[in-house]
Amino acid sequence: MESTIESLNAAYQDFISAATTVLELRHSSGGEDTPATATALEVFKQRWELFRVACDQAEELVESVRQRIGSECLVDEATGASAGGASGPGSQGIPPISAVRLEQMSKAVRWLVIELQHGSGGAAGGVAGGGVGHGGGAHQHGPGPTGFDARFTEDGAQ
Repeated sequence: MESTIESLNAAYQDFISAATTVLELRHSSGGEDTPATATALEVFKQRWELFRVACDQAEELVESVRQRIGSECLVDEATGASAGGASGPGSQGIPPISAVRLEQMSKAVRWLVIELQHGSGGAAGGVAGGGVGHGGGAHQHGPGPTGFDARFTEDGAQ
């Protein structure tokens, strides 16, 4: 994470330096296009692209961390392992589920999302037609890659 931040900072500093160079050369040439300003402008464009790449990498890192934290919180809540101590099998109105079962459900949901993003007809038709809410969806063409039935039947293996 530290290296991503340092990389982003370095790319930003290079970008600002290139922008400053372009502005200074434009000013010193009286706004005329010169070979020096053209070269500086080309360097500026390259630094801009490198800065955008660094921003994209930082955004991917932040998204990855956000998803990991969200998953950990979800597992803690679902299994009753949250640090508050007040969450137990009866304190929230719903009993906790096993972490294995939660992971199966999470994989099934991810599997459906991937199918929908790739335009797969099977799951997309089931979801678009209200299939998931009516016991269809992923179950129309068998269990997902984990052997999990996406209808989320009661977890008996607690």
